[in-house]
Amino acid sequence: MAIFEGIFKGGNIVTGLAIGVGFALLAPVVKPFVRPLAKSAIKAGVAAYEHGRVALAELSEQAGDMVAEARSEMEGETANGDARKSSQSAPGEVRHGGRSS
Repeated sequence: MAIFEGIFKGGNIVTGLAIGVGFALLAPVVKPFVRPLAKSAIKAGVAAYEHGRVALAELSEQAGDMVAEARSEMEGETANGDARKSSQSAPGEVRHGGRSS
C-alpha cells in the first residue's frame, strides 16, 4: 500500500496517465472475471431486498392484528364496565373518576 500511497500523493501527470493507460489495458482482461461477481452481488442484493420486503409486510400485518385485538378487548371491557357500573350504582349515587368511596 505504501507504493500506491507515494504515487497518488506526490505523483505527476505522467504517473496519472500511466495508471490510466494500465487500467485501460487491463480492463478487457479483468472484465470477464468482474462481471459474474457483480451480477452475483446484484442478485444477492435483490434477493435480500425481496426477503426484507416480505418480512416487513408480515410484521405490519401482525402489528395490525394486535392493534385490532387490543381495540376489540378495550371495547369489550368498556361495555362490560358500563354494564357493571349501571347495575352496581344506586339510583341517586354518582361515581367520579372510576373509584368507589
